[in-house]
Amino acid sequence: MAKIPEIGGHVAPGYELVRAAFAENFRRRGEVGASLCVWRRGSCVVDIWGGAADRSTGAQWERDTLGVIFSSTKGLTALVALALTDQGALELDRRVADYWPEFATHGKRDITVRTLLNHRSGLVAIDVPLSLDDLRDLDRVAQALAAQEPLWEPGTRQGYHAVSFGLYAQELIRRASGGRTVGQLLDELVTAPLDADAFIGLPASQEHRVARLYPANTKTRLLQIVPRAISGLTLEGRLYRAILKRGSPTQRAFSNPSALGIKGIANFDTPGVRRMELPWANGMANARGLAHIYARLIGADGTDGNQLVRRQTWEPVTQRQSWEQHDAVLLKPLGWSQGFVKDELHLFSPNTEAFGHPGAGGCLGWADPVEDLAIGYVMNSMDFHLRSPRALAICHALYGCIGGGSGDARAA
Repeated sequence: MAKIPEIGGHVAPGYELVRAAFAENFRRRGEVGASLCVWRRGSCVVDIWGGAADRSTGAQWERDTLGVIFSSTKGLTALVALALTDQGALELDRRVADYWPEFATHGKRDITVRTLLNHRSGLVAIDVPLSLDDLRDLDRVAQALAAQEPLWEPGTRQGYHAVSFGLYAQELIRRASGGRTVGQLLDELVTAPLDADAFIGLPASQEHRVARLYPANTKTRLLQIVPRAISGLTLEGRLYRAILKRGSPTQRAFSNPSALGIKGIANFDTPGVRRMELPWANGMANARGLAHIYARLIGADGTDGNQLVRRQTWEPVTQRQSWEQHDAVLLKPLGWSQGFVKDELHLFSPNTEAFGHPGAGGCLGWADPVEDLAIGYVMNSMDFHLRSPRALAICHALYGCIGGGSGDARAA
């Protein structure tokens, strides 16, 4: 087993089990470098970090280290949409085409903003091939998106828009906000007022703070991923098989742009990609930044819950606006509320009101209004699970500390 590195920061009395789970991730679960932050009932009760930011240089994970948060970026994008809704610039039950007229083609005319944000539009695929250069041209991307046909009748099924969520949300938000991008609005409406470390489109001035990314290595792929894909007996196995099945909704959801797909994970570890705005996958943050954003949203930092958006605007997100036992892309029970994940209750939270967004490898931004709780977790070592055992161990330990879970950090 690996050695546990020195862990910096603080843990409030009563939350020692969370620190133990964080440390155990290094010893047993392949953690390289990570940060974890938790707000509860007006106090920051956990703010810790440790491990390596870059093994090749010996750089350690510091208090202000940043990591790529993959699909936890979608939670930040959903928050920008929520802020525009609060301002009246975006109405959930209006048609997307009311903001973006070119969208109303190929069976998309009646898709509402809510249907799109809740992953029910059928627009999981992007058939026009997109390169990295194409992604820098928002007008070019908008044309490709407008030309897309849904895979099913909008509103009748739910399927995770793995890539397309961010692209469609980017253009919708750009149209509704008078031309501003998701990254610009995130800074203007959320992170700058909070002085929170979270970016969609990393400024060059912040590059020195970035941790190196460690994708799954060859041994993991050969001993863990391939056997599961062959057998198809586990959730990950079924998912990998579906990704490899040409033409399946899962394969189509993840395949374009290919430069940022499963075989292109290393591209996220380059300054050029970090500086782009990819509102589904390339957010950069640390745990303190993510936790502070979600804490301020629901008032878990001691505010009244009206600081980012009004309570009446965010409270509907606590309900499962969409839920299916078999998401058409991720092949598991899953739900959504205006772009935020509503997951199974044995995973991140035992409360249906909780919401947020996990990311590949284990990153997590999460809020639980029932417990007046917000979580941020950022790491740089990828794993092959759909729901990372490292993130789950932390969440199970946390709810054990507050009396809302098993408290067994070994459960994952």
